[in-house]
Amino acid sequence: MTETTTNATERSSPNSSVIGRPSDRIDGALKVMGRATYAYEHAAGEATAYGYILGAAIAKGRIVEIDTTDAEQAPGVLHVMTHRNAPPLPVFGPPVTPTVPEVFTRARPMLATDRVRYYDEPVALVVAETFEAARAAVGLIRVHYEREAGIFDLKERLTEAYTPRRTNAGFETDSAVGDFEGAFAAASVKIDATYRTPFEHHNPMEPHATLAIWSGDEVTIYTAAQTLANFRAGIANTLNISPERVRIVSPYIGGGFGSKLIIHADTVLAALAARILERPVKIALTRQQMFANAGHRAEMIQQVRLGANPDGRLAAIGHDVYSATSRFEEYCEQTAVFARSLYAAPNRLTRHRLVSVDLNRGEWMRSPGEAPGMLAFECAVDELAERLGLDPIELRIRNEPVEDPERRVPFSTRNLVACMKEGAHRFGWGHRKPAPGSTREGRNLIGYGMAAAIRPNFIGASRAQVTLDANGQVTARLDMTDIGTGTYTILTQIAAESLGVPMSSIKVELGDSRFPRTAGSGGSWGAASAGSALYHACTALKEHILETALTNESSPFYRANTDDTRFAGGELRIGGRSERLADLVRRIAPLGFEAEGSVGPASETDGYKAYSQHSYGAHFAEVAVDCDTGEIRMRRLLSVIGAGRILNPKTARSQIIGGMTWGIGAALMEKTVLDPRHGHFVNHDLAEYHVAVNADVPDMEVIFLEEHDDKANPLGSKGLGELGVCGAGAAVANAVYNATGFRVREFPITLDQMLPILPLTGI
Repeated sequence: MTETTTNATERSSPNSSVIGRPSDRIDGALKVMGRATYAYEHAAGEATAYGYILGAAIAKGRIVEIDTTDAEQAPGVLHVMTHRNAPPLPVFGPPVTPTVPEVFTRARPMLATDRVRYYDEPVALVVAETFEAARAAVGLIRVHYEREAGIFDLKERLTEAYTPRRTNAGFETDSAVGDFEGAFAAASVKIDATYRTPFEHHNPMEPHATLAIWSGDEVTIYTAAQTLANFRAGIANTLNISPERVRIVSPYIGGGFGSKLIIHADTVLAALAARILERPVKIALTRQQMFANAGHRAEMIQQVRLGANPDGRLAAIGHDVYSATSRFEEYCEQTAVFARSLYAAPNRLTRHRLVSVDLNRGEWMRSPGEAPGMLAFECAVDELAERLGLDPIELRIRNEPVEDPERRVPFSTRNLVACMKEGAHRFGWGHRKPAPGSTREGRNLIGYGMAAAIRPNFIGASRAQVTLDANGQVTARLDMTDIGTGTYTILTQIAAESLGVPMSSIKVELGDSRFPRTAGSGGSWGAASAGSALYHACTALKEHILETALTNESSPFYRANTDDTRFAGGELRIGGRSERLADLVRRIAPLGFEAEGSVGPASETDGYKAYSQHSYGAHFAEVAVDCDTGEIRMRRLLSVIGAGRILNPKTARSQIIGGMTWGIGAALMEKTVLDPRHGHFVNHDLAEYHVAVNADVPDMEVIFLEEHDDKANPLGSKGLGELGVCGAGAAVANAVYNATGFRVREFPITLDQMLPILPLTGI
């Protein structure tokens, strides 16, 4: 893989700002040496017990009888918990919570009734002295069910679809501008295409795991949590205790991708069992259990309708989404919302509809909305470009909006056209032959494809605390998490630059609910939210130091003129005077300084009310398709990104590379197969759920355009963790079409789809 970044970072010098440097990860050495402690690795001493969950063997019905006698008598077993002896917990509640935040914090009772709502739902927990003993005893439990017929098929039940109250994150379910139906009917050139995306599952390297320890009436939970405040509230509401009695500890997380935004069975059951046994209990979900119990991206059917004039100007944009949802808890991914901002058109329509199925709840999966939505939509735009005889980039440029097409507010920044033009230049797009199947190398058909990328920029309410001691050590504390994105490093850079001290003087402590609350990691808002709070905390700290330095008679700056004041080089400099911060603190505040800073949610921020804020990008893909076997091989993938100020090009590049890899997976391999007879996911492990691995990933290049969005936050940055996924799969699919002339509308593109059409291509 190659690495290319902006001119600013390529030409950075030792005297340039700390923010913007491609710094190595602060936590990198710990992870390489195995010294970063993940959830299941936390130790509570020899007293730790181990739990193993038994899942339901049916998808819908009730437990008629459950016999745990043999399991209870098995060697090493300490406790067997079922619905018959589990502590009473609050009821789950209605499928839709009154407000969006309650989705994350609602009570999630386990083993509460004899009802079975989905396949592999926990029906028993065995706790033993060892993991092996607990797992063996689970096999001794006998359960008899009264099975009920379940509903699992989306395609056959579209007539039963209903309109949800809201989509994820509170977006409106539908949007309508102008007269879409009339404009589409009158359009000179039309695309009316239906696409199907499958069930998909997040598979973070670290499985979901929890260690629960009670001390009196307080519980400490060591777990993998993307948002500690939500976990804390969720556990408190489930156990009917106050949040102050719950501590969540999550310093290192081996990936989450949205699957660790809310509590799951491991956390709830570990807390319950630890309280009953009065000793620490540790539970991990197996990889197979995660497929049913840790969320998924729902199957969707999307109809994209585009109507254009002969010159390529869009007259009508329509995007309808039908999605499967759990019957007992609704989740509506905002799959068509991005289409409300991406291209200009006077007549517009987006709608989301749900079909209830007997599965567990769908959840947030990396780039919720844009990942499946742009896979369909950007393929439809490619189809329209071919129908019009226009270059796909030219078509998009002709439909570039001057303001947000539906909100009617200006963009804070928008460099989509620049991303496409720069990408075309770097990729060699001019060498692309528009006619499908025109380029061949031996037995390989070569194709080029591209797609746009868009992802909303968010900010969440966050606080940070920063201290400076008499040794010059700066400590920043936030309950923020690092899910592998480089948060420790980025926050260190922000504090170092804000205070004018070297990064070696900064210690960032994260992942403890006792620290100031942040929005956590998710939605690509982490760096902006936590970073802005830390920036404000550092600003407050400097003001506190300066005020004391000016008013303390022991200070060399006593009553100094502050016209020329700087914090730089680890010193406070006022005019011609300077002193090391450590020496100054010892002189005027031996106990050190402390300050806090905060940032409000987007809804309370002027920049988010007055401007449409998104990150943008353009993806370019080259594929080779074997004309005999139909095998698709990636050759190149390029992404050009405009996402505000890049805080650390090295960690940012890693995020985009990871997203691009997800795009390859979505286009070519990721699909969870649901057995319609029994309602369980058949390929529920990494042997059969295929994700892109090293051998699948080609030469990948990332370009960051210089950009500073002063409307977004004090740092000028934007979220980019999920942007790399958005549209990347569509670029791959469009490249497959350019290679073969075969337009795929059901993903992923697999051999069984390719083989029948190759003889028909005439190539």
